[in-house]
Amino acid sequence: MQSRPVPSTGEALPVIGCGTYMGFDRAPGSADFAPLPRVLSALFDGGGTVVDSSPMYGKAEAAVGQALAEAGVQGRAFLATKVWTTGRAAGIRQMENSLRLLGTERIDLMQVHNLVDCANHLATLRQWKEAGRVRYVGITHYTSSAYAEVEQVLRSERLDFLQINYSAQEREAARRLLPLAAERGVAVLVNRPLGGGGLLRRLRGQALPPWAGEIGCSTWSQLLLKFALSPPAVTCAIPGSGSPEHMAQNAAAGDGPIPGPEYWQDKADALLA
Repeated sequence: MQSRPVPSTGEALPVIGCGTYMGFDRAPGSADFAPLPRVLSALFDGGGTVVDSSPMYGKAEAAVGQALAEAGVQGRAFLATKVWTTGRAAGIRQMENSLRLLGTERIDLMQVHNLVDCANHLATLRQWKEAGRVRYVGITHYTSSAYAEVEQVLRSERLDFLQINYSAQEREAARRLLPLAAERGVAVLVNRPLGGGGLLRRLRGQALPPWAGEIGCSTWSQLLLKFALSPPAVTCAIPGSGSPEHMAQNAAAGDGPIPGPEYWQDKADALLA
């Protein structure tokens, strides 16, 4: 799998990770949980390390912690999660709980989820970063209606990461946010790279375009992930998955050529036609 550098440190990060919204909202030990260690094994077998979660995702943090242990990859993952509450004390309690559920003493990336009480939590996160409890600090959102506020925070705060939605179906971030992240030296995690699932479901009944093979794609998910990775500002895409087979297919998108934006100028519109 290819990797790209985190601008603030130069650390190489594999370009495909695993999102845990919905797919990992499973109680450890339940029948629904059983495939999840194999999902993470598929990610690591494909060269990936990034696992992104949130307290907002139900049982996902607990499921990630247990699945990492059962897959034998605890300590190898680049663990990203979020703080999603109001108030400094509540934020600290939530982050402490995330550490416990994930089975770690340090989070690689802690993000302010959807900018909730952003200034308050960023102040805490700077202290945690200085103390070595988190390695990187970031913010997230998933809807274009919040882009003006996201831009303001990107301009006014010193951040390591931005997590934002970007796909062939949702391209607004490429206009201002991705260039601004590059200008500010901020790494970008792409959520919803498959268009929230709706685009992929619609495309699955169609034949892949003949040019898909040129860039090493044998599935629609791989093609859409290569699109999401096409802007140079994007560091890693984190498609959600609770399926080992789908995770293996997704991880394979990080191998082979990843064409830049110019390659997609006409092709992306054709996908949506």
